[in-house]
Amino acid sequence: MAGTNQTEELRGQVVAAAEQGEALSIIGGGSKQFYGNPVQGRVLDVSGHRGIITYEPTELVLTARAGTPIAEIEDALNAEGQRLAFEPPHFDGGATLGGAVAAGLAGPRRPYGGAVRDMVLGLRLINGRGELMRFGGEVMKNVAGYDVARLNTGALGTLGVITEVSLKVLPSPAARATLQLRAEPAQCHDLSEEWLRNGRPLSGMVHDGGALYARFEGTTSAVDDAMAAIEGEALEPAVADALWQSIRDHSHAFFAEGEAPLWRVSLPPASAPTSFGDHVFIDWSGQQLWLRSQPDPEALRAQAAAQGGSATLFRGRIEGVDAFPALDPVQSRLHRSIKRAFDPQGILNPGRLYSDVEMG
Repeated sequence: MAGTNQTEELRGQVVAAAEQGEALSIIGGGSKQFYGNPVQGRVLDVSGHRGIITYEPTELVLTARAGTPIAEIEDALNAEGQRLAFEPPHFDGGATLGGAVAAGLAGPRRPYGGAVRDMVLGLRLINGRGELMRFGGEVMKNVAGYDVARLNTGALGTLGVITEVSLKVLPSPAARATLQLRAEPAQCHDLSEEWLRNGRPLSGMVHDGGALYARFEGTTSAVDDAMAAIEGEALEPAVADALWQSIRDHSHAFFAEGEAPLWRVSLPPASAPTSFGDHVFIDWSGQQLWLRSQPDPEALRAQAAAQGGSATLFRGRIEGVDAFPALDPVQSRLHRSIKRAFDPQGILNPGRLYSDVEMG
């Protein structure tokens, strides 16, 4: 298939940086540069390393280079009636496969269709020594290195420069529909549990403060049954598609409001999303909250932790506040050990995840 293989060029740049002890800031499409802590270093541009390498629709497996645009991959899958189950955000439209895996971010379908790490079968990366490494494979049975591939999902490039990813893909559903309901934010979890218990093919649930929106995807009969059984207003398909895309890509009006930092609160099921205030966008049936406000960072993180969750400064900067909550001593030692094994000199995106661990 078409594309450009820049593996050796990228490896050479990492080798040179390692020899000089020079920090590298890894960039693909640049659509998620706001995410994580800022990195000071020479730019290592992966965007030219692109192209779908293999795609076997009958095997539900696709392998592509890290710089391949997500849009290009989705076009190839759509042509075969398939899709990426985790619904990766495009943000400004420049999202790439490597960035999607490195960030580990998923769209509204995540609780019902799986996380990014659940779909990564294997990957290749360049470690901090400039060595090309391969973990996992192209089939689910190949578990050698599978957990290491998952470990790099969400690591934001701090363990290696991802060069190639093999993904499990899924068939697109025969039907989909969206309902708008009059419901309170506190009802999100109970409603989703009830619908899933009754076999409703729920694939997205959000509450924007004014209404609850529920998406159903599956067989035509299952979607029709859900729409008939649940009282609400059906959205026109084009309107529904635009809604879910705006949520996925953060172009929805909620995310465009004001200049306040955007916080992401991740919670276990059956938590209390309404306890975080009124100006909250509820996603994932209440397991992911978006806050566009100026809370006290320590208080917010303590509140999330008390419910078994965490709070991330997703977009925007606050002086003296890291993007991710601090690790405890045991987690810190483990993270430092893993980082040292992959990147002994700490040259790859230093501090992007945890500045005190990766730069200290």
